[in-house]
Amino acid sequence: MTGLLVVTAVPAEAEAIQAGLADPTVTVVPVGVGPAVAGAATARLLALAEATGRPYRGVVSAGVAGGFPGRVTVGGTVLGTQAVAADLGAESPEGFIPVDELGMPAELLGGGTFVAADPGLLASLRTALPDATVGPVLTVSTVTGTAPSTEALRQRHPDAVAEAMEGYGVAVAASHAGVPFAELRTISNPIGPRDRAAWRLRDALAALTDAATALR
Repeated sequence: MTGLLVVTAVPAEAEAIQAGLADPTVTVVPVGVGPAVAGAATARLLALAEATGRPYRGVVSAGVAGGFPGRVTVGGTVLGTQAVAADLGAESPEGFIPVDELGMPAELLGGGTFVAADPGLLASLRTALPDATVGPVLTVSTVTGTAPSTEALRQRHPDAVAEAMEGYGVAVAASHAGVPFAELRTISNPIGPRDRAAWRLRDALAALTDAATALR
């Protein structure tokens, strides 16, 4: 087998990870923003590797994220126990309905609204990053930017620690390929009312470089 595949949304995240690596068995690829493009690109990379007889031994969705205040600090590191499709479903007068509660046949739902991280891969990352915050990471197509939407997410996902835009798509691609999956994020901003002036992207990218040593 070949080594680990690490996928990020944008080149800056990939460069931050590569700066912390000295391992030729780890492949780092920026695949694009959002669950659809990330899932499609990851599936293609996994299929190409398998076709050459050198499948990847694991996939990590990595990059920066927003963190829930009180659960993880800005500049902190997060390891996802599961990737959750937080906005996949339907609105109703009674509130949000997850897609797996809409009465669709199970075979149409893929992995449902979440994909769990591989226990072995997650355990290895936790050993290498003992100070990381561990919990579900939400995948959203629209970044949360108001107090009401933040509170709604908190109520629906009380254990979630962060939100990003690619993890669930990458996780589904890995699941369909039978490849272990994990998610690694560093926090650039608190989830809540949108305030770009408060973002600490440089700190999050520096933390990503430090965390990348766990991927060796």
